[in-house]
Amino acid sequence: MEKAYINLIYLVSSILFIIGLKLLSHPKTAVKGNFTGAFGMFLAVVGVFFEYGTINQSDIIIIGAALLVGTAIGTFIALKVEMTGMPQLVALLNGLGGLASFLVGGNSLMEILQPGHDTKQLADLQFTISTAATGIIGAVTLTGSLIAFGKLQGLISEKAVRYFGDQIVKVLFLIGSLYLGYLNVTEPTKIDWYWYIVLVASILGVLLVIPIGGADMPVVIALLNSYSGLAASATGFVLGNNVLIISGSLVGASGILLTQIMCKAMNRSLPNVLFGGLGAATSSADTGDIYAGKTKATSAEEVAMLLDMAQRVVIVPGYGMAVAQAQHAVRELYNQLTDKNIEVEFAIHPVAGRMPGHMNVLLAEADIPYDKMKEMDEINPTFNTVDVVIINGANDVVNPLAKTDPGSPIAGMPILDVDKAKTIIVIKRSLSPGFAGVPNPLFIQENCLMYFQDGKKATQEIVTALKDT
Repeated sequence: MEKAYINLIYLVSSILFIIGLKLLSHPKTAVKGNFTGAFGMFLAVVGVFFEYGTINQSDIIIIGAALLVGTAIGTFIALKVEMTGMPQLVALLNGLGGLASFLVGGNSLMEILQPGHDTKQLADLQFTISTAATGIIGAVTLTGSLIAFGKLQGLISEKAVRYFGDQIVKVLFLIGSLYLGYLNVTEPTKIDWYWYIVLVASILGVLLVIPIGGADMPVVIALLNSYSGLAASATGFVLGNNVLIISGSLVGASGILLTQIMCKAMNRSLPNVLFGGLGAATSSADTGDIYAGKTKATSAEEVAMLLDMAQRVVIVPGYGMAVAQAQHAVRELYNQLTDKNIEVEFAIHPVAGRMPGHMNVLLAEADIPYDKMKEMDEINPTFNTVDVVIINGANDVVNPLAKTDPGSPIAGMPILDVDKAKTIIVIKRSLSPGFAGVPNPLFIQENCLMYFQDGKKATQEIVTALKDT
């Protein structure tokens, strides 16, 4: 097939990727966006077949086997992984993108170095620099994503792991990766340089993510997603494949934008998230002194009575709801309240949970109507008209200290203004602080009632009590 037709296929594929990305921006068109992107990828694969011309039988067997294995794994994941496991899955998929990129980069270099192959491409700076970039970014993405997965899955402590001189060690490994990249560019015939790049960059990926606490995972996942796109784009330059360059750039750019949004939602810079850290521990004794005799405990029956008299209720989901897997119980509560003609909405903070859109995904799984999920900027001005706010497993994102204490670790962070509501119900297992390690004065506010219970069990008890009212 003529090169012009192949480029046309790649162009259409790239356009479909862009359209698919746009459709994914809204839940109503997300499924269509998924299929649009998948068809774009199908066209890209077809374009590759035509570009390389004749393919022998052994190639077909290898490609077919890879497609079957990939399809089987993808189907298994789609059927078995629950919505509560989405952050871990996204982290793993980011890592696999990095793995694929640096393996393809290494394979391309090894293929050129085979006896009888034309080595003139090794004199091309675009090829050698792109290969080094693929190795560095891909390896950092892989190991960084594996550490993120481990933290989210509970295999590694979610706390920020720090040690003396950790920033210097990171800088040294970064310099080491770049220096090895330079050697790979200047001496491309020595394949060992490439695998040394992968080794050092892999260690760098671990060092970059291990000091970051669990509550900062939304930012980390968005950033690693961007890295996986950049690695794919670099691989596109290695292979001379335009559609890979474009699609990788789309993922890289969208990941960076999402990272910026997440950082803004926490009033923190990206360097502060990566190198600063939050989460200084507050001792239980200190917590007891702060709250002693000032909190008011409540029961399912009292909450049910308050809800029964309410006209407008707002539910604030947090990471505690995700851990308790309470989304379906929350849906049952939503149904009961709407059956009583009570207006119910959900206030979503951008960084609630452990990945971008974590709460939206959980609520969508429970079939909560999307128009009932309100973003922070939309719902904040209306909290003074809310009769009852139910906070299920959220803490730092509703902490008034962000506005009142300039010396607080969360000072300046935009929060949900739940303190303006008439009555606040906080569902929480204990008075332990959130990830920032600071007490929450909301808990001792005059209009706040504490329901000390697991998020799922508490919601189920409220549902049962509502049936009896």
